[in-house]
Amino acid sequence: MASVFQERKFQGMFDALDTDGDGYLREEDFRELVARWGRLPGVGPGTELRIRVETLLMGWWAALLEAGDANGDGAVDLGEVIALADRLPGMIADVTATADTVFDAVDANGDGRISPEEHRRLVETWNGQPVDMDGVFELLDLNADGHLSRDEFARLWGQFWISKDPAEPGNWLCGRFAA
Repeated sequence: MASVFQERKFQGMFDALDTDGDGYLREEDFRELVARWGRLPGVGPGTELRIRVETLLMGWWAALLEAGDANGDGAVDLGEVIALADRLPGMIADVTATADTVFDAVDANGDGRISPEEHRRLVETWNGQPVDMDGVFELLDLNADGHLSRDEFARLWGQFWISKDPAEPGNWLCGRFAA
């Protein structure tokens, strides 16, 4: 069962995905998320990376429907998202594959590292708007080298989606939330 901490964290993600603010996620919300990600450098229409991003995001939409749409109305509420979150510890391979695709989409210059600006772009793309990121990157940069390596990012991504421990830095990967 998700902790109160996880519920607050997922509330922020839910709000970012719920593009019309009606309290439900629908396929259209995920299509809008795909469109936002498509505005990133290298993720334009027809690119291999665009196909990977769209497949990934729409795959998570399908997983949400399977896990939570008990009444078959094509809509998922926050409680149903949290039900999927409870299953994520058993889905490590899926979470890691997600991290790899997101990393590739955000690494705009292809140098194998995510800079603070690339990280900001990730968070603002996810949220669909500018976000206060002061001090967040410094929490995430585990070795204080000014970048996130693929391994650092994968570790942080896993913490974000799975961790119940508020002290783990990955909880801040997708921006600030009311801790």
